[in-house]
Amino acid sequence: MNNVWQGGGRRIHIQEVGTRDGLQMEAQFVPTEDKIALVDQLSATGVAKIEVTSFTSPKAIPALRDAEIVMREIRRAPGVVYTALVPNVRGAERAIESRTDELNLVMSASATHNLANLRMTREQSFDALAQVVRTAQQAGVPVNVSLSCVFGCPMEGDVDEAETAAWAQRFVDLGVQGLTLCDTTGMAFPTQVGRVTRAARERWPGTELTLHFHNTRGMGLANVLAAIDAGADRFDASLGGLGGCPYAPGASGNVCTEEIVHALALMGYDTGVDLEALLSASRLLPVLIGHDTPSQLLKAGCRLDLHPAPADFEAVRERALARPH
Repeated sequence: MNNVWQGGGRRIHIQEVGTRDGLQMEAQFVPTEDKIALVDQLSATGVAKIEVTSFTSPKAIPALRDAEIVMREIRRAPGVVYTALVPNVRGAERAIESRTDELNLVMSASATHNLANLRMTREQSFDALAQVVRTAQQAGVPVNVSLSCVFGCPMEGDVDEAETAAWAQRFVDLGVQGLTLCDTTGMAFPTQVGRVTRAARERWPGTELTLHFHNTRGMGLANVLAAIDAGADRFDASLGGLGGCPYAPGASGNVCTEEIVHALALMGYDTGVDLEALLSASRLLPVLIGHDTPSQLLKAGCRLDLHPAPADFEAVRERALARPH
């Protein structure tokens, strides 16, 4: 597996979200000790950040009902940021008490999707999340805001880019440290991604910018590359390609962590991630979740994982050489 060059090129930060965005969609509950072991294994791969869990109501997301235990009992690797999704002030308090490094807050750029997903208008969501930001700031915990459906809404279609930027600006004005632009249902395409990413980098140079793509229509890697060309250097990705959205019918998982790391390494980018260790973690998923994962790299192997020639190759070669030219 060590056939992918881990070069010294431009640094791209890989942020693992499978343990939250992926596992929350799974029907089979992954035991708490297995979640902890998986996070610990991911911590050793060199990813920059891990979204460990979600401090939402256990009734809303029973798959992550063990959030406090998992966050408290993981082994924290130096340099890795351990973040969690937080929906409200109570969730923020639970996350802070559990020693979460960063709070990730979510609202949608789409009015329709926000109502369907969060049962609130965007203005109501902003007001609620502003209280969470204040709670986090009082505790000295950084905040990232993820805006869903930035690149398109499955119910509305295109989402106005100026309107999205205005919502993002309101959060930046509150003093959040990071923004994540999310392609929640895989509607993004490369030229759109380049335009939106370039504008965000220019408008908020002091804010940590992350891109979050799904591979619903097979454009995940192309969108990552377009965002890199436009100046982005942080990407969410999900081990095995797990994930989805309960309010976005047909949405597939996030871009697959091991596939993105493999592709970027071949192109000379430095992700700092040990691909072999990442694949070892990915191999555990089918047993944990009870079904296969979308990871093509896990099925096919790395580019230079070569295979033996057919058993009769030497005989075929000899016959071929014996033929007159």
